[in-house]
Parts: sequence; C-alpha cells; structure tokens
Amino acid sequence: MKIKGFIAGLLVLGTVVPASAQKGLTNTTQSPYAKMHSVDLSSVQWTKGFWAERFDVCKDTMLLNMWRIFDDPELSHAYRNFEIAAGLKEGEHKDPPFFDGDMYKWLEGVAAVYAITKNPELDKLMDKFIETIRLAQREDGYIHTATIVADKNNPGAKKGFEERLHFETYNMGHLMTAGCVHYRATGKRNLLDIAIKTTDFLYNFYKTATVELARSAICPSHYMGVVEMYRTTRDPKYLDLSKSLIDIRGMMENGTDDNQDRIPFRDQRVAMGHAVRANYLYAGVADVYLETGDQSLLECLNPIWHDVTHRKMYVTGGCGALYDGTSPDGTFYTPDSIQKVHQSYGRAYQLPQETAHNETCANIGNMLWNFRMLQLSGDPKYADIMELTYYNSILSGISLDGKKFLYTNPLSQTADFPYSLRWGDFRQEYITCFCCPPNTVRTIAEANSYAYATSEKGVYCNLYGGNTLNTKLADGSEISITQDTDYPWDGTIKLKIEKAPKKEYSVFMRIPEWADNATYTFGGKEFKATAGTYAEVKNKWKKGDEIVLNLPLRPRLIESNPLVEESRNQVAVMYGPMVYCMESVDLPKETSVYDVLIPSSINLKPRATTIDGSKVVLLDGTAKVVDKNEWDGKLYREIKTPAKDVNVSLVPYYAWGNRGNYDMSVWLRLGN
Repeated sequence: MKIKGFIAGLLVLGTVVPASAQKGLTNTTQSPYAKMHSVDLSSVQWTKGFWAERFDVCKDTMLLNMWRIFDDPELSHAYRNFEIAAGLKEGEHKDPPFFDGDMYKWLEGVAAVYAITKNPELDKLMDKFIETIRLAQREDGYIHTATIVADKNNPGAKKGFEERLHFETYNMGHLMTAGCVHYRATGKRNLLDIAIKTTDFLYNFYKTATVELARSAICPSHYMGVVEMYRTTRDPKYLDLSKSLIDIRGMMENGTDDNQDRIPFRDQRVAMGHAVRANYLYAGVADVYLETGDQSLLECLNPIWHDVTHRKMYVTGGCGALYDGTSPDGTFYTPDSIQKVHQSYGRAYQLPQETAHNETCANIGNMLWNFRMLQLSGDPKYADIMELTYYNSILSGISLDGKKFLYTNPLSQTADFPYSLRWGDFRQEYITCFCCPPNTVRTIAEANSYAYATSEKGVYCNLYGGNTLNTKLADGSEISITQDTDYPWDGTIKLKIEKAPKKEYSVFMRIPEWADNATYTFGGKEFKATAGTYAEVKNKWKKGDEIVLNLPLRPRLIESNPLVEESRNQVAVMYGPMVYCMESVDLPKETSVYDVLIPSSINLKPRATTIDGSKVVLLDGTAKVVDKNEWDGKLYREIKTPAKDVNVSLVPYYAWGNRGNYDMSVWLRLGN
C-alpha cells in the first residue's frame, strides 16, 4: 500500500538560499500565526544570579565533560560510531541506535553557547564533528550510523527503516534542529547543508514509502525539525512534508497508543502513551499550526494540554507517571485491545511518587510544547509551565556541578524501597540510555533564548534573571534592556531601558499565577499587577527609564486534587516557581522523611546557603515528627505515638541528591 493524496504532487525544488534575517532558536518572524517571536540566539546574555551561574557551569563543564564521554569508546561508542560510518575507523556499531540524535543535541547546545561566547575552540570542535557527519552521510542524504556501519561491514545486509525502533527520524529531526541553530549561531552552512540533504531524503522517502514504513516516527523530533528547516530555507516542500507527517498518523495497521498512532491525530483529545514521544509530537504539531493556522490542530492541542496540565502533570511540571502500564484501560477501545505502554502517561490523576518515571526528556518536551503554545497564543499560562518545568523537573536531571545525570525524576526516594527501579536511584556520571543528559545540557545552554520575545506591540519578559537584552524589532529599530534581579530567590526585578525605538512601545512583564499582590513602579507611581497576566507598560521610552517589578515570594503549602490518591492528605511546598523537598540529611539521625508531619500553620523562613558551590535558598521551620517504629512484618498498625517538635530544612527539588544519597520526598504528611 502506498501513501496517496498527502504528498502526491509536491514540488521538488532545489535547495534555496537560507533566510538569515532572524537568528533565534525558532525563526517565527515570518510565521503568519505567531503572536510573538524569538529574539536572536546572541541577543540575551546572562549577567548575574541563578541563570548566569547555570550557564557558566554549562559552558565550562557540561559541554566538555559530555564530549569526553562521547569521545571515549570505552565508555560510550557514540562518536566512534560516526568515525566508523565515515570510514575513519574500523569496527562494529555499539550502543543504542538513538545515540546519533543524542550527539546532535549536544552539538546544538555547543552552537547555542558559541552564539554567546564566540569561543574559537568550540567552533573547532563543532567543525571536527560536522566533518565526520558529512563523511558518514550517504550521497542520497540518509544518515544513521547503525545502518551505515552494518552495510559497510556486510553490504546489502541492512536497509534503512527496517526496524521501527531504530529511531532514524528521531535522529534526523535533531540533526535538522542542530543544523538550523548552528547556521544561525555561526553563519556557516556546513551542518545546514547536511541537514538539507537529510530533509530532502526524508521528503523523497515519504513520497513513496509504504504506510508501514511511514510508521518510523518514534519520538518524532523530525516534526519540529522539518518545520524549522522550512523556516530557515523557505523551501515549501518542507512545510508540505510537515503537514503530511500529521495526516499519515493513524493510517497504518497495528498502530499503538504508546506511539500516539493507533488513531488519527485529529481524533485525539487526551494525552496517552510514551510521554517523550507525546510531548515531542504535540510540540511539532504546534509548529505546524504556527505556519498554517490549521484550526483542526488546535482542536486537538487545546484539550490535550488541558488533560496534561490539569490531570496528568506532576507539581514539578514532570510528565510520564508510569514505568509500565496499560493504555488506556479499555476506555476508548474494546477490552481485548488494551495495549502495554512504557514511560508513559497514565490515567487521569494517576501520579505515583516513588515510582514516578518523569523522564527528563519528557519534561523538556513539555517545556518545548508550552513554548510553542505561548508563541501561537500569547497566553502567559504557557510561560508559567515553561518556568515550572525549567526550575524543577529539567534542572533536577543534572547535578549542580554538571557531571551527573538522572534519567527519571521521582518525587520520593528511600533506601527502604523493596526493589530496585530500572534506571537507578541517584544521579550517575553515565547512563546507558544517554538521551536525557545532552537534552538537558542543550536546554540549559538555550535558556536565554526563552527569556524574551517580541511582537509589533512590544517586548515580552517571559523568564526572569539578571541579563542584558539587545535586539532589533521588525522595523529595524533597536531596543536594549538591562535586567537586574536575584530571582528566583528574590522577587524584585529591575528593568532599565538602555536603548528604545522612537515610537510608543510596550514592555510586557509576565505575572506568574502564584504572584498574588504583585506590583510595579514606573514614573514614580506604583501599580497593581494581576496574577496570570502580562502587565503592560506602554510608553515613549528614553535611555534610563526604569520599571521595578515586585513579585512577592512566600512559602506556599500546596495540596493536590483529592482524586490524586498518592498525595491525598499530603502537602508540597513551593517558594516562587520553586518546588521544595525534604532530604533525610537535614533531619535528626534515624529520622525518616515519612515520619515528619507538616503543620498547616508552619512558619517557613528562607535561608541562603551554598551546595556544591551553588547558591540555593533553603526553607527552615518547625514541624512534627513521630517516633520511628519498626514496620518489619507489618502492613498496618494503630497510631499511638504522639508527635514531637522537630526542626526541618527544605531544599529546592532540583538540588536534591547533591549532598550524598539520602532519602527524599516532595509530598509530606499533613499534621498538627
């Protein structure tokens, strides 16, 4: 069976000269349905505080440490696979087939850092890897080292797209994205030209592929990649391809909920299956909407977003509750068609803590999806989710020193747990499934690109941190802003205008949903700001004008919907955008985090300290604790022991596990 009616009749065009007017992480300046646009990769530079520190660790440690891992064939065969495919070395392909894509993610992160630092050593390192990719790529544009190496060693024995779980399109999608970012950061076409050949190959492949071959859309990063290639080159066949990729989902027999293709995408209204695959898909579909305005896509994305955000997302912004499960418990299909899913969304309100999967890549996918929803809507609720995931379930995936990683992000951890979970209990220097570490590194490298956006109306402040913004508007006029703040540890944010257009122009400041009683001062007057909105200050600006935004930070006790069984009668603690947790290292010896009761009237006080050289703010207070009684041989018992006072300190969730391997919990028992 051939795919007909979707890609038939597309124009096969030659390579077009890439558009270079905009050099942002995503180039939406010509996207007709974008309400706001990214600034250039180099437009925002962190100057002080939280994100400046994280960026410094990224450029000084994370990137080069990861290259050391990739370049050591005794540890990881990732780069050696490229060398063998390129004919530079001999040997067999080793390690997972998606390692190609992981190296492309790392390369994208290097390019993002280079856009800021212009470090010539990074440029040389990128060129070295890019040349190896070029030599490995087939003449027709196909690039996948597992297949190419196998074919070199045994010609004709292996063909592309033979195995659905070989992740070819996933790898290619990350190559496309890296090619666009590298081109915008360096002005060089060496990686972009490779990506163009690959995208052309994929276009030609989908013109003639059988439906079953078209199922090779595991972790569909290529949806985002193909659209970004269209934005970079303006080649219309790439946009047509991106639309067709959505149309063919659900057409094949034996589709799965795990891959979100058992039914057509336009029939889907809830999130299901593998959370990374799902969130990448939703982000890619949002990209297609930004270019086409196809309302049928929003009719799916909006209810799916509601399902995730209000029924299936963790308090940290994490996604994918289940290591393994069934989908969707027969809800939409006859019982005999229930399927196994893994690393997946579960039922509504099914949010276990100790066994939470929450793969870091899924959490990054959640941020990428919400970023695109923000661009297409201008609604700050999406920026709130971006901030939540960044500070909590993304940064938790890497140690403060930038050298150890988590694949999963549980909300509770104890040495008493009766069995070992698949991906280990604590951060590790190397994980055999290494997709999350480079994804985390590139996302930290690119955080500056999410801080601001622009439109014809004004400049939007989406993520706060000490920085400078220097950008041009669509009409060519320049705007420069200096932001001075110790956010997220302090809620005072000063925005100083250094350069501005002559016309009247607005500054939009995001007021998070949690920021009750927020205010800002301008021109000697104080104004109230409404939580969950953008506060707009419209003015004919001059150098030296200043806005001071005050987002009152206070410790907040959070409860979950009572339908979430696992956290019923428990509380979590937040301070600004930060979720906190308790670690046993901060409790008296032999005291379990599960023995602590948090009074509803607890008075928590912030205290600045450092962990592994990184500034953090702890929350100190007095809670209650019950005596630790032995549970051996018992499943239930009568409560007899009265609670006693105990001094506690809570640590930001992203920083847990950086002082040793101790028990931890986000959700804590409520009691007086």
